[in-house]
Amino acid sequence: MRWIAVGLRSIITWTVGVIATVICAGIVIAIALVNDTSPWIERTIRFWSRIWLLTSGTELKIEGQEHVDLDSSYVVTANHLSTLDIMVCFLAVRLPIRYLAKKELFRVPVLAQGMRAVGIIEVDRSARSAIHAQVNRQAHALIEKNRSLIIYAEGTRPRDGVMRPFKKGAFTMAIASQLPVLPLSIYGTYEAMPPGTPWVRGGHVKVIIDPPIKTEGMDHGDTSELRDHVYDLISKRVNEMGGQS
Repeated sequence: MRWIAVGLRSIITWTVGVIATVICAGIVIAIALVNDTSPWIERTIRFWSRIWLLTSGTELKIEGQEHVDLDSSYVVTANHLSTLDIMVCFLAVRLPIRYLAKKELFRVPVLAQGMRAVGIIEVDRSARSAIHAQVNRQAHALIEKNRSLIIYAEGTRPRDGVMRPFKKGAFTMAIASQLPVLPLSIYGTYEAMPPGTPWVRGGHVKVIIDPPIKTEGMDHGDTSELRDHVYDLISKRVNEMGGQS
């Protein structure tokens, strides 16, 4: 019976989620043609996020939202467990945030146009050395519009749910732009929607937002220390919530 319930939930989640994605992408494309910084874009994105969590049977608990200054921009850094992390972060951080998406997603009709309309950064992993200049260029354009950037510092979703070491990219970008790093720790999305499978189980997800870490006065030589500090902080939070790092 449990697997029947999981199967039904998975079918409902993916069906409703895909339909909601197409509809909401169309809405943000239309809004962005008039004003690409309209608050209605953010409301549409959060509505889309809530649909995914609702249909997947996922309950979200957030701690630390008081640490987010609604008049500031950040490089939000989080651990990465599941596709649901994207929806969770849009709801947890009440700011216009954008993320990096692999090039392959930009081949999907309507979704691609929607992501470009709201400023999602396209990443071509095969570009190697050129990727940094490409991402930095697009990130700078977002920052000029007072948006924040979220980067999942592990670089990929671990298939076993165990937190991986952080890469330097997020911290290099934060120091280069002199933006504070906002640490965000996620627990429960791996169990709710495991990566690499179509199954959706739902459940309880918790997010903890810690106070931002200033980067003013830091230079390239401080990147590793900043990365290690943020990793230790998020790793500690994940372990406290019951995860593995």
